[in-house]
Amino acid sequence: MVLALALLSPQVWQPPTGRKQIKIWPGEAPDLQPTAQEKCSSVTDSPVAGRPWVAVENVSRPAMTIFKAKGKNTGVAMVVFPGGGYNILAIDLEGSDVCQWLANHGITGVLLKYRVPYSGPHYDPKVQREVVPKVLTAVQDAQRTIGLLRLHAKEWGINPHKVGVVGFSAGGHLVAASSNAQIRLYKPIDAADRVSCRPDFAIPVYPGHLWHEETGLELNPTIKVTKQTPPTLIVQAEDDPLDSVNNSLVYDLALKQAGVPVEMHLFAHGGHAFGIRPTKQPISRWPQLMLQWLRSIGMLAGA
Repeated sequence: MVLALALLSPQVWQPPTGRKQIKIWPGEAPDLQPTAQEKCSSVTDSPVAGRPWVAVENVSRPAMTIFKAKGKNTGVAMVVFPGGGYNILAIDLEGSDVCQWLANHGITGVLLKYRVPYSGPHYDPKVQREVVPKVLTAVQDAQRTIGLLRLHAKEWGINPHKVGVVGFSAGGHLVAASSNAQIRLYKPIDAADRVSCRPDFAIPVYPGHLWHEETGLELNPTIKVTKQTPPTLIVQAEDDPLDSVNNSLVYDLALKQAGVPVEMHLFAHGGHAFGIRPTKQPISRWPQLMLQWLRSIGMLAGA
């Protein structure tokens, strides 16, 4: 897909007014790969719900932006992973838009601007196949962020036992990868790395990189599901033209086989990259289903 990009100013993405980015690493991130200068662009030729969206490229300084819960604070926090094939980040469509919605519903949304490109499984046009890097630096960023949230839970109004993750497309893969990582993928640095980096719940939305056609209907073997994997909610459209619904099916099956609580919602229509923006499709109601599911697993109050 060819995208029409209009360069924004300034080049480095800035969060909405009144919010600031917080560096997640005290110095240079571990296993840092050289990249070009970070820049952000407006994608105008594939709008969602009638609006363009912003793509961020070349992130080498990962950061989080906290959207504090409004009204009654539930204590729940969700780290949001935008998608983009581990090449770019759909920073507003699958990031800040989601965080703002969560904050409006009493949930602290934490937008993670994780490293790209090549920080996870990605399609390499040179070899015309998917390539998995030796080190999943996006998972490192996710683990570090979860640790920081638990370390500063009291200061930031968060229940350290109610920290979850939600991600879209490649971000959905990052949800699965960070949910199933058995160890930290970097050497501990400080107190944030002495608390658990396992999320308390996980929500992959139209996930990618979990299934490969040539392997049959089986989960990508790099994802090792165990009974320690957190409760999971999966959401996808069956007519997704980019990431086959088989990604969700194989992950759902693996979770069930491991005895992990899982709920999956598949919709006939909705396509890909709908984020949280309202459309005429029934799939736009998935955020309300998410709230119901969070109640059912005890993260939110109410039946």
